[in-house]
Amino acid sequence: MSDGELIVELYAGCFRRLVVQLYAVTGDLCEAQEAVQEAFTRALAAPGRLTRLDNPEAWLRRVAVNVARSRHRRRRVLDGLLRRIGPPPTVADRSPEHLALLAALRELPQGQRHALALHYLVDLPIDEVAATLGVSPGTVKSRLSRGRQALKALLTDSEISESVTIGRIDVQS
Repeated sequence: MSDGELIVELYAGCFRRLVVQLYAVTGDLCEAQEAVQEAFTRALAAPGRLTRLDNPEAWLRRVAVNVARSRHRRRRVLDGLLRRIGPPPTVADRSPEHLALLAALRELPQGQRHALALHYLVDLPIDEVAATLGVSPGTVKSRLSRGRQALKALLTDSEISESVTIGRIDVQS
């Protein structure tokens, strides 16, 4: 049996069983699935290792448990750091206008969307946006102008009021 066939057979035969076992360890089904997937990923990186083992499923279980433990430790450290810096920043506005603008931004071509977001929402100057995107300042100015016009057309078609401003994007300009 080849290494690939062994891994396919192991996956078909023990993935569910390992997920159930890890679910009991972690208490989180998604976390259990991710840990088991990571174990199989590591097995794929060195498939010859499994052929030398008497019980490859036990090795996969041990790797998955170690992955889950490591992730839990990292999450605890992150939670502690987050508690020290205080409450999370206020989440962006959930008003209908804000949601409409975000939906309209998603419809723009990637270059325009990136230029608008970096310039108006992140407050980067045009030269810095150009450097970040790897384009000339003239290209950034063009994308900003075209992006504003496209947003105006998209938002005029919707039931949103005539004057929509988010961050510093005023689609009426």
